[in-house]
Amino acid sequence: MQIIKSIQNRIYEIRGERVMLDFDLASLYEVETRVLNQAVKRNIKRFPEDFMFQLTSAEFENIKFQTEAINEVASSQIVIKDQPNLMSQFVTSSWGGTRKLPYAFTEQGVAMLSGVVNSDKAINMNIAIMRAFIDVRKILLKQSNLNEQLTEIKERIGEHDVQLNELYDAMENLIDEKIAQLKWNDRQRIGFKIKE
Repeated sequence: MQIIKSIQNRIYEIRGERVMLDFDLASLYEVETRVLNQAVKRNIKRFPEDFMFQLTSAEFENIKFQTEAINEVASSQIVIKDQPNLMSQFVTSSWGGTRKLPYAFTEQGVAMLSGVVNSDKAINMNIAIMRAFIDVRKILLKQSNLNEQLTEIKERIGEHDVQLNELYDAMENLIDEKIAQLKWNDRQRIGFKIKE
C-alpha cells in the first residue's frame, strides 16, 4: 500500500491527462532513463501522442516547482517496507542534469511500457502503477459525485426558497384580508343607530 501511495505522488496532471514522467518510471523499473527511452524509441509505433508526449520547458518547470514545494512540506524520507533500494529514489527526483525534456506517459502509455520493458521488476511495478492510477480515478470519481450531490442540494434549496416565498406571500395576503375584515367590522357606522 505504501508503494502505491509513493507512485500516486509521481502522477501529475499535464494537458488534462494524468501522467508519469520517464525518469520516475525508470527509477521504479530500476533501469536508466536513457534505456527506458531507447526501448520506447525502438517501439515508437506503440506510443501515439495520446500515450506519450514530450513536456515543454514551461510544463517541466511548473512540475519542478510544485514537486519542490511538496517536498519541503513532506518529511525528509519515505520508508518503503521490503523495498530498501527504492527508499531514497522517492525522496527527491533527479531534476538537475536533465539534458532533454522528459517524456510523459499517460495511463495507456504506462500499460504499453509493460510490453516494451520486459523484466520481472518492470511487470511488478506496472501492476502497482496501474493500481495507483485506478485509486486516483476512484478518488476523482468520489469527488465528482460529491460535486453532483452539492449541485442537487443547491437546486433543492433554490426550489424550497421559491416555495417558501410563495407561502409567505399567501400568508401576507391572508393577514391583509383579516386586517381589512377587522377594519370593516370596527368602522364608524353612519346613519341611524339602533339600541339593542
